[in-house]
Amino acid sequence: MVAPAVLRALRKNKTLSYGVPMLLLVVGGSFGLREFSQIRYDAVKIKIDPELEKKLKMNKVSLESEYEKIKDSTFEDWKNIRGPRPWEDPDLLQGQNSETLKTKTT
Repeated sequence: MVAPAVLRALRKNKTLSYGVPMLLLVVGGSFGLREFSQIRYDAVKIKIDPELEKKLKMNKVSLESEYEKIKDSTFEDWKNIRGPRPWEDPDLLQGQNSETLKTKTT
């Protein structure tokens, strides 16, 4: 049996109380991080169904296709209506039309 004086000395030892848990955290964290990062590489290796891949490519929206949709649009009838300021009541401004707002600001 271990003497109580030895146990008391081990309990006061700063290396055992702070150093060992820190080393366990660093070493254990590196192994844990390796396992979690391996999931990313395993997911890349998974092959999806070619038919599903074709459907996904057909429905893909690109910036160029969206630009082609709005390229010939006219914005002559577009009105800029500002949103409420933080100190203004949004419900009060929501019901007003743009002419009422113009007369208030001028």
